[in-house]
Amino acid sequence: MSKRLAGIFGPVTTPFIAGSEDLDLEGFARNIRSHIAEGLNGVVVAGSTGEAALLSENERVALVSAAREHTPATHWVIAGCGGESTRQTVARARAAKDAGADAALVVAPHYYANAMTAEVLRAHYQRVADESPIPVILYNIPKYMHFALSAELVAELAQHQNVIGIKDSSGALDMLKGFLRAQSDSFTVLTGSGSGLQAGLEAGARGGILAVSLFAAGFALEVVRELADGNAAAAAAAQARLKPMADVIVAKLGVPGVKAALDQVGHVGGVPRMPLLPLGESGRAEVATALKGV
Repeated sequence: MSKRLAGIFGPVTTPFIAGSEDLDLEGFARNIRSHIAEGLNGVVVAGSTGEAALLSENERVALVSAAREHTPATHWVIAGCGGESTRQTVARARAAKDAGADAALVVAPHYYANAMTAEVLRAHYQRVADESPIPVILYNIPKYMHFALSAELVAELAQHQNVIGIKDSSGALDMLKGFLRAQSDSFTVLTGSGSGLQAGLEAGARGGILAVSLFAAGFALEVVRELADGNAAAAAAAQARLKPMADVIVAKLGVPGVKAALDQVGHVGGVPRMPLLPLGESGRAEVATALKGV
């Protein structure tokens, strides 16, 4: 890969048209252009914040294609490709490649969580990495998987020439540090924790895929920039602004909260797809309070 996997990436939302729940591709394109203009190093399409579990295969392709159209070649388009079967995951990676994605973000299968032993996960990821036409980024998100990838398995998978990194959304610094032992010139660790961005970077992570960066890109980028310049105190000040937004809007209120925040800062948020419901009045007020200062 000619692009370096580092910096802040936005796991973009999927705007829907109220009433029909059809994709709002115009609003999506507008958001992509805004996120890139705000300084993000790339976008992740059809991730958890993008309501991936609620999208059809054709919708995933349409979103990746639109993201690529509005993202400069110098910036990353990463497509969420994780599926419950290995076959489906590979098919999604191939479709993402055809639509212009640079890499596939692959969450582990988790419906049959009790069956996901190290042996099963190793076989799954090795086949995906063997057959994917684009590089693979592992995705550790225990909240949704109901288990975690082990540091030992990640270190083994990191040796595969087509596995280029991992996004760790555990929020546990010790787990992130375990993955960092596998980091190399060809394998990058990214944090998925907005509230733990500074700690993750100081531990050695090369960036983050952060939902909070969709509506507070400036603070996330400031943390990165100030740490790179050796200004830990200034980074901590930016991190302190970021943390309540990450804790309340992202962690507590989830996708409806992120979409409400996008609306409140002038991006296209809109309604989530059912069964998710938009925030009520009290939820929107929580978002507004958390956003103060953006």
